[in-house]
Amino acid sequence: MGLILFLIVGLIAGFIARALVPGPDPMGWVGTMVLGVIGSFVGGTLAALLFGGTLELSASGLIGSIVGSVIVLLLWRAMGGERTRVA
Repeated sequence: MGLILFLIVGLIAGFIARALVPGPDPMGWVGTMVLGVIGSFVGGTLAALLFGGTLELSASGLIGSIVGSVIVLLLWRAMGGERTRVA
């Protein structure tokens, strides 16, 4: 049950992050879920660095997941992320 809840929180966090960051993001709901899950780990690591605690791979709550997802989305765009090339 915990894994399903974690994936649902990831989907919600990814959706909110995509809504907060303007611009086109051609990804489906699976990509949005992956964005939220990765963002949750980034948010948990960032919270551990800022507020103290052990630096280990851990998930964060909804707010940390959204902040981490926004960071991951901005990094994805900065790296060029899945642009289509027209020949």
